[in-house]
Amino acid sequence: MHTDLVAALDIGGTKIAGALVDGQGRILARAQRPTPARENGETVMRAVEAVLGELAASELWRCARAVGIGSAGPVDASAGTVSPVNVPGWRDYPLVARVRDAAGGLSVELIGDGVAITAAEHWQGAARGHDNALCLVVSTGVGGGLVLGGRLHPGPTGNAGHIGHISVDL
Repeated sequence: MHTDLVAALDIGGTKIAGALVDGQGRILARAQRPTPARENGETVMRAVEAVLGELAASELWRCARAVGIGSAGPVDASAGTVSPVNVPGWRDYPLVARVRDAAGGLSVELIGDGVAITAAEHWQGAARGHDNALCLVVSTGVGGGLVLGGRLHPGPTGNAGHIGHISVDL
């Protein structure tokens, strides 16, 4: 019997992926849809809801205790909003509130996708056992995250280490 699962969402410019994950990091159910990145914000949200709906159809959904979101950024974790550069229909989009509604009121946490990847690498992957790490993701965009002193450092908005959003004035 699985208890205390987390529903994980990975929202990017190419795909929206979801999974039900146990405390050891095992993926027990998954769902995925293409991101309709050039469509309006509600169309993108319908794709997120379709992924959540597919996960909720699993008998394991009743064991889900929270939803964790790693989204293309920038994100504002304190406000619960996203403004992914590669999803123009989402500017200051209230993703946390919308996912909470779609997930039946489960607790929802938001961080940038690069920070999420860094957390995963520190927990289970290449950065495991290291007190300090910078992890980079190169996908539709460029993101990153930091582990400092053995702890994930998302920063005040969930974007720390997300070098793809640094402006350089030549």
